[in-house]
Amino acid sequence: MYVVSFYRFLDLDKPRLLREQLQSFCEQQQLLGTILVATEGINGTVAGSKEAVQALFARLESDLELAEPIDGRWTQAEQAPFRRMRVKIKKEIVTLGRPDIKPHLTTGRHVSPAEWNELIQDPEVLVIDTRNEYEYEVGTFENAVDPHTRSFREFPEYARHLASENSDRRLAMFCTGGIRCEKATALMMDLGFKEVYQLQGGILSYLEQVADEDNHWHGECFVFDSRVAVDRDLAEGGYQQCHACRRPLSAEDVNSLDYREGVSCPHCINELDSERAERLEERRRQIELAKARGVLHIGQNLPAKADPGE
Repeated sequence: MYVVSFYRFLDLDKPRLLREQLQSFCEQQQLLGTILVATEGINGTVAGSKEAVQALFARLESDLELAEPIDGRWTQAEQAPFRRMRVKIKKEIVTLGRPDIKPHLTTGRHVSPAEWNELIQDPEVLVIDTRNEYEYEVGTFENAVDPHTRSFREFPEYARHLASENSDRRLAMFCTGGIRCEKATALMMDLGFKEVYQLQGGILSYLEQVADEDNHWHGECFVFDSRVAVDRDLAEGGYQQCHACRRPLSAEDVNSLDYREGVSCPHCINELDSERAERLEERRRQIELAKARGVLHIGQNLPAKADPGE
């Protein structure tokens, strides 16, 4: 079973028609996952056989008349980390809140994983993790800066503040699979930064291509499916996910007195209102009853966050 993430920025005239065609095609190919379609392009993660994913890419390359083939980030899993196939219409395929930013027209210079190691060890280069704070906490590159964002929509505020301090700084930026960097580096160039680099293919490509002795990644890499995180070998990592707040949970978090499966964790125990807590507690009870009857409760084991556009 392969799990493959992909994206392509381009101008789409009829995203709704493409959504209908992709939904039908993916179901025929027995693919599972999520694909986002917007006027700015496509972004998705699907799980299925190698032949099915290749058929999807061939269909997209033909229908969209792409000049270059789609470059997916391929990993393997024992079972599909999704329960169904969804193709959805969105305003943006990755939500920055700046629809004027067009990565297919202007974006940062792509740097291969081999070049990346040399770049991030340069003391004159500011290495920026464009992902959210909870992703940074699971793992990141050495010397990387955490923008302390809870969602990618908050990144422009961090970028404006950085530009006001010094827009002459050389920047090296990275994310999980490359898509957020396409927009983040384009935003930085729009704010006046001249030397902006991004890790080609993101963290997943880096972990796939770089030998262990040359690997500068620390920790695990958060992914937007039920695996929660993958390790250096791209195998399923040691994190779980809180159903209430969707943050990744370490073994220490799970052993905390503030953790209640399906209801709360140390990160959200003080944020959870009583009404939502009651709903989550009832859901937990229903799952336990379903287990006792030997059936699968609807929603059980679904990833708390499986939308690659957030």
